[in-house]
Amino acid sequence: MTSLAPLLRLLRTDGRRIGPGKMRLLELILQTGSITKAGQAMGMSYKRAWGLVEEMNAMFIEPVVVTSRGGANGGGAEVTALGRRALAHFRSLETIFATKGAADIAALQAMINDISYQK
Repeated sequence: MTSLAPLLRLLRTDGRRIGPGKMRLLELILQTGSITKAGQAMGMSYKRAWGLVEEMNAMFIEPVVVTSRGGANGGGAEVTALGRRALAHFRSLETIFATKGAADIAALQAMINDISYQK
């Protein structure tokens, strides 16, 4: 059966987006302390993960992730206080969207054809 699930994506007027992928990357950086490990957990290259981090850092009033160079213990990445707050607000909006919109999502679900689209 085809089902609908809410997906929050916030679009800035300049076309940049804040969505579940970037927020998941932040969560994984918070958990692992590493952009490389976070990217790997999401099945993306370090270059792609780093590009998303740079994009997020440029979008906010201050960086959401800071990095440190390698040394005896290697480098690392840390989600800043602003990054943690942004993540918390995004997750809160997701919850609001899912709970407050549940009846509308169910109504739309009832209108969905259960046969997969085929050309």
